[in-house]
Amino acid sequence: MQEIEAVFREEHGRLLAALVRRFGDLDLAEEVASEAVEAALVRWPADGVPPNPGAWLMTTARRKAVDRLRRDQAYAAKLAILQVDADRLHQAGPVAVAGELPDERLQLFFTCAHPALAAEDRGALTLRCLAGLSTPEVARAFLVPAATMAKRIVRAKQKIREARIPFRVPGPDELPARLPGVLQVLNSIFTEGYAAHRDDLAAEAIRLTRILRRLLPAEREVTGLLALMLLTHARRDARFFGGRLLLLDEQDRARWDRPMIEEGLGLVVAALTGGDPGPFAVQAAIAALHDEAADVATTDWPQVVALYDVLLALTPSPVVALNRAAAVAMRDGPAAGLALLDELSDEPRLHGYHPLPAARADLLARLGRTEEAAAAYREAIALAGTDPERSLLHRRLHDLTGQS
Repeated sequence: MQEIEAVFREEHGRLLAALVRRFGDLDLAEEVASEAVEAALVRWPADGVPPNPGAWLMTTARRKAVDRLRRDQAYAAKLAILQVDADRLHQAGPVAVAGELPDERLQLFFTCAHPALAAEDRGALTLRCLAGLSTPEVARAFLVPAATMAKRIVRAKQKIREARIPFRVPGPDELPARLPGVLQVLNSIFTEGYAAHRDDLAAEAIRLTRILRRLLPAEREVTGLLALMLLTHARRDARFFGGRLLLLDEQDRARWDRPMIEEGLGLVVAALTGGDPGPFAVQAAIAALHDEAADVATTDWPQVVALYDVLLALTPSPVVALNRAAAVAMRDGPAAGLALLDELSDEPRLHGYHPLPAARADLLARLGRTEEAAAAYREAIALAGTDPERSLLHRRLHDLTGQS
């Protein structure tokens, strides 16, 4: 049964994408793909997994789609209109990035992350369509009720139909503007899983990014994102110990996944080679410096600060500036870092962002300004969004004052 489940997991996105390309309707594709999987669950345990399971599923799903269209003339008429649109797009010229499209899933990546869709819907649709998660599973991933997630997914599909969002890969002239949106969706899925200690969700984001890299091997930012995910996820077993969330300076680095780190380091080199780096490549390079160091004290902080300077130029952001300030504190001392954090205290986009008072608390404590540090820790505790984060801050406050 595990072998069958592994096949379904690998083939689902490819199957759904091929059906969408053939019939031009996401709902129909999902329904017949599910029916094909149900048929496989009946046949394969008795007959064995076929030599080409993907082809078996595709043949079964297409037959079921044709049967449904024969029964439902109204459905067939609607699909005929969609097919006219699709034919027009294909006649307008090649849409693949280079040569023949190697895998229809690439179209689905760009459809699920289309800028016309609401930002909160893109990640949900990606997990539903490309990862093959059920609606309740997607809801659990984003910590919302299943009914809420069902509405989001329905809304996204409706938007695709009403706006006639094409199931296609952007042309070479469109790709630079559209690819960052796809990468941001995948990064958001990974970040959600990593922050919530949801290894299954983080691993799924990595799997999807691996697929995207196979489909777009020349895109260095895809490589950079995969490197960043691997170098971060490699620390997962050391992030929690005894039920406690641990920061980098508290983690047992012997528990880090060295093979994953080595893979990530190789990808960083590829992401940084061949031209100016992108934001994910730079973030991956920063993660690599942390993973290569024996401990926090021996980290190459001057190089980390230099990379944050590059990142800040590429993506001006108060969050990047905050992280840079923390790195400056490690390079030049807590007073230098605190001065930079104070400059960010009036930044509206950081209001309610608990890492800012948490970082100030740490630097104030290192400067011996205990009362101010305690106040900053209490502010961070009030703003923290998860129990592990609050527990970590309570522990630091207790270590500082003997109180929590």
